[in-house]
Amino acid sequence: MTAPATPHVTEAGTEGPLVLCLHGIGSSSASFAAQLEGLSQVARVVAWDAPGYGRSADPDTAPGLDGYADAAAGLIRARGGGAHVIGVSWGGVIALRLALRHPDLVASLVVADSTRGSGAHPEKAAAMRGRAAELAKAGPRAFAEARAPRLLAPGAPAELVEAVTANMAESIRLPGYGHAAASMADTDLGPELAAITQPALVLCGEEDQVTGVAESQLIAGAMPKGVFVILSGAGHLANQEQPAAFNDWVRAHLRIAARVPESA
Repeated sequence: MTAPATPHVTEAGTEGPLVLCLHGIGSSSASFAAQLEGLSQVARVVAWDAPGYGRSADPDTAPGLDGYADAAAGLIRARGGGAHVIGVSWGGVIALRLALRHPDLVASLVVADSTRGSGAHPEKAAAMRGRAAELAKAGPRAFAEARAPRLLAPGAPAELVEAVTANMAESIRLPGYGHAAASMADTDLGPELAAITQPALVLCGEEDQVTGVAESQLIAGAMPKGVFVILSGAGHLANQEQPAAFNDWVRAHLRIAARVPESA
């Protein structure tokens, strides 16, 4: 399979290990603003707009999960190889597939509020396959207004709800969103997770009602070096809802996985 054209990225930091951030299905690199700022003192942080999202070009054909993983692998190779990969939701599924498909390029994983893939549950796969038609009917803004509030913990600040809504409306389009949804519907990585031997930090918001705590616990438990952490006061977008706590856990992970100094 041929990977899509090189995606657009936002970068911060000039020293330390490479950290690649892969966003969720309704988002873009903008969702990692707090990580680009908060981790760039200890790492070279790169956040992509996935193929067909934000400022990245639309792929000629549906990439499938392997195509997205290969595109991410290309970004890592272009920066010298070997990255600590942060994946949120759909980005976590890509990160897991990247670790399986290109293990030499993945030094460690941070998988946040993610899943084995919607293919693990037939009803979720069917719902995912219907997402493109929903977007086509509603348009990006109305689609985002309906979906974004569900991604956050109850009582999330209005300004955060609006920021997530705006980012979704500005980031998603067809056919890219439909390709992403199809990649989720076609995927169940559960049987393969035991083959991921890199250190893996699995984070989940305590109030995540989209993928849920139980799913994250299953992912962590299936990997030989998986560690599970729950983040209080967060829903499905823990890296945006509790950015300080999220970044603290990532820095702690990097101290072990990348030998980042304690003072960092």
